Amino acid sequence: MKGKFSGKVVWITGASSGIGEATAYRMAREGATLIVTALEDDLLQQVVNHCKELGAPDAAALPFDLSDTGGLADLANKAWALFGRIDIFYNNAGISQRGTTVETEMRVIRKVMDIDFYAPVVLTKAILPLMLERGGGQLVVTTSIAGCFGFPMRCAYSSAKHALYGFFETVQAEYYAQGIRVTIVCPGRVRTNISKYALEKDGRQHGKMDAGQAGGVTPEQAADKIARAIYRQRREVLVGRKELLMAYIKRFFPSLCARLARSIKPM
Repeated sequence: MKGKFSGKVVWITGASSGIGEATAYRMAREGATLIVTALEDDLLQQVVNHCKELGAPDAAALPFDLSDTGGLADLANKAWALFGRIDIFYNNAGISQRGTTVETEMRVIRKVMDIDFYAPVVLTKAILPLMLERGGGQLVVTTSIAGCFGFPMRCAYSSAKHALYGFFETVQAEYYAQGIRVTIVCPGRVRTNISKYALEKDGRQHGKMDAGQAGGVTPEQAADKIARAIYRQRREVLVGRKELLMAYIKRFFPSLCARLARSIKPM
């Protein structure tokens, strides 16, 4: 029996753990041909091996440090050349941050913006023309509920995630008629290591899982919802639990959202 993603070449960044890894496995079970990218080559090889066990024999690893923005265009061309096309490109990689606006050093803000915003932009600008030549394709991006409203201790992270919304909504508005579909993934709390690897005000790793993160949905639960949304080519999908209510409050009651955001306990 064919899976929902049979015949589809899917490239996922940030695929060595968390949402990216779980989504790769979910799509491998559904017959996708996977390309996985992350910084850690050894972890990527483990992901590739498991994808093959799940039914994706042509899975391939393409390790890269996405903060090296100068090499991203070449990375995109290498990804495309692996199978001669990419049908679904999932920009999932990202890094979070912990620090007030005054205390967070500019080099930290720039690094977060490079990985969370500029890397997806550069990669998309390289892949999009190739998709258009083939008659279309699907772009997927992981934002955050912190991209829906300002969030304490996340000045860089929230800014990058807000910017992703603007960029990818613009791409869809410009190229929808030419067969480009965009799915924006908006997670709340998912039980991943994102808080452990978050950057403190001086660039050091946060080094611990926040309590809210620990109580979030599992990466597998998130991946199930994300894969369904990608298959249905939904414009947006929110992933999480009760914390997602804030995204709806922002849409319909922005002043209330601002008051609630001021009361969020810093983590």
